[in-house]
Amino acid sequence: METIVGKERVGEKELGVLFDGGKVRKRREWRGLKDTLYDYARWLYIMSILAKFIAKPRNIKAMFRYRWMANYLATPHMVDKFTMGLRDEALRIVHTSMDFVVYDVASTLDNIFKGDRRTGNDTEFSKRCVLTDENAMTAFMMGFPNVKAILREVPCMFVANLLTQYSSTHYLDVAQQFGLAGDVCPMPEAEAGVSIDDDFAVLGCCAVQVNTTCDGSLMGNGLIAKRLEREYGIPTFQLVAPMRHREPDVQKYAAEDMKKAIAFVEEHTGQKWDWNYYFDSARRVNDATRKRMAWLEINSTPYPQFVGAPFSLYNDTNYMGNCGRSKLFPPVDAKILKYAEKGYREKKMMAREYRHRAIIWGVQPQYCIDMLNWMVHCWGIVPLTDMLSMINTRMIAEDDTPENREQAYYDMAWLNENMIMRNRTHGGYKVLVDELWEFCDKMGADMVIMWEHMSCKALTGMHGQFEEQARERGIHLVWVCHDLCDPRVFTRQAIRNQLNDYMRTVMREEPLDPSIEILPDENAW
Repeated sequence: METIVGKERVGEKELGVLFDGGKVRKRREWRGLKDTLYDYARWLYIMSILAKFIAKPRNIKAMFRYRWMANYLATPHMVDKFTMGLRDEALRIVHTSMDFVVYDVASTLDNIFKGDRRTGNDTEFSKRCVLTDENAMTAFMMGFPNVKAILREVPCMFVANLLTQYSSTHYLDVAQQFGLAGDVCPMPEAEAGVSIDDDFAVLGCCAVQVNTTCDGSLMGNGLIAKRLEREYGIPTFQLVAPMRHREPDVQKYAAEDMKKAIAFVEEHTGQKWDWNYYFDSARRVNDATRKRMAWLEINSTPYPQFVGAPFSLYNDTNYMGNCGRSKLFPPVDAKILKYAEKGYREKKMMAREYRHRAIIWGVQPQYCIDMLNWMVHCWGIVPLTDMLSMINTRMIAEDDTPENREQAYYDMAWLNENMIMRNRTHGGYKVLVDELWEFCDKMGADMVIMWEHMSCKALTGMHGQFEEQARERGIHLVWVCHDLCDPRVFTRQAIRNQLNDYMRTVMREEPLDPSIEILPDENAW
């Protein structure tokens, strides 16, 4: 691949000077006057969200009741990790997406503690809440304007691990002391540990769980469902997505199960499905999909715009947590795409040099989720798209007709089947292997960064095929091992060293910024 060199960057020349081995950076990054002022303003905005949240007595109570709430003190530091080294439009893309993610998570937490029997105990509000797990695509809620979908496990596990690297380890130990196996995916095991530790908020009139990710997730859901039903009196429905979700003969089953989930929610909330609201939601889903596809077109050019953790996190929030129900997302989508288009027109780059174009595949480490940003600045590897962002790529029916009302159940089933991560790790050879090379061809990638989640069984049987086909295509395939949310197995630096070693020994290259090849962040949040 031809190396593309941009103009000299403004601000810090060596990003390693920001780190001294402490919990946080030793100082804020200098980005030139304009970008530094913008960055500081966004930092103040994040602090204002936290201040408004903590001003409510029920949320203060929750800070002392739930162990995992302490992780949220690190929210500003998390955003700093995602913006490291960025300038101009790339900086604005990240801040715009993360501003909204932080706002959405804060709103979710506020709703959780409002209905929680231990904190707010608003029983009338709780009656209008449906619990879902962190793997759920909330499509089955797209026609309920007056019901809240609460992704109860997201704040305590998924987000908490983004904030602080050791947030899950206590709950993993609890689960294994309880008797659960130690070689399963640590995410559902930690979620089970939270339930065993009685560290979940208690609210909601019912719950809908899904089977979308793996057997480990099913195990954890079963344990959590028993506690919900037997101890808290919260009935639970299991929404089943077929494993081979691209096969046409399973779609009728998936659509019928979606109907059952909707009927279950109607029964326990007393609310009726609203087709007008559903099709409004469908139009917003399509709007988001069109903007994602426009972004992919930009990133197929020599001047791709930023793809990193904020991109997948925002997509996760948009598609899974929201799934078209909120009117707040479309303006944010439009703003982000506008920045990307401007950056492309003006040939803006995230770093002064692009050496390689990479597709990011597999499941990323939650505790080292800023690595995509790091690889741009350290090695000039620009991420074009990542597997976790490729959620939905087709339009769903959005006009209210009798035919489309029936099609809607198939569309919702499709969205559920294509939940983030699951759409590639299940469904067979084509979605996991063949479509990877299709993305490489379309986007001109010469490198694949393959996350190897050690406790995940989904990719285990595909190693040889990935290796063989990458060699046939002349694509550099870099395996990067981790254990999702347990840094005791692979530290952050151990993760980075795998890429460092490949670039030095196989590619015979020197880092763009040697000061960040090794970072003293083992104690950092």
